[in-house]
Amino acid sequence: MACLQRIGGSTLSDPDFSPPGWQRFLDLLVAVPLLLAVLPVSIVIYLIGLYDTGSPLFRQKRVGSGQREFVMYKFRTMSVSARSVPTHQMDVSQITGFGHFLRRTKLDELPQLWNVVRGEMSLVGPRPCLISQYELIEARSRLGLGKARPGITGLAQVRGITMENPDYLARIDALMLDQLTPGKYFRLIIQTALPVRRAG
Repeated sequence: MACLQRIGGSTLSDPDFSPPGWQRFLDLLVAVPLLLAVLPVSIVIYLIGLYDTGSPLFRQKRVGSGQREFVMYKFRTMSVSARSVPTHQMDVSQITGFGHFLRRTKLDELPQLWNVVRGEMSLVGPRPCLISQYELIEARSRLGLGKARPGITGLAQVRGITMENPDYLARIDALMLDQLTPGKYFRLIIQTALPVRRAG
């Protein structure tokens, strides 16, 4: 019998959060044609990146499903000498002019489509943390998120929640996965691609 947990007033029905079969199907259905469609744009970004930083493709070890390490890919937005730290701790002065553009348009995330095709990530899921973010890894483990497949986007990204508060982020990740349906999956993708500005 699954152990139920209550978080933020909601009851979690499946604390293991193993990726559902439909999600992998949708990941491939969307990511494969999208990866091919953005290939010309990716080539242009890569070529510009050669002049911008000299090393346009950024590779970094992250924590994946089953807490196994994998290499995540992004387009580089910071100088090659920048320290490898969580986003909320980074030195923004290290972001290049072209890097600001990539971050603002989210084009720096395009190489992660390859991670999705490889099955290391999903389009929707908890953001993969650095292997040095022990507090976040532990917070997610306590809520049964160890088997969850990390994602390019998710509820935390849509709400602008950073990794600064590991316990709060883990709770948001757990609620998102517990309530995830194909409809909410596509809604989060659309909200990420076309963010809606809220009044006030």
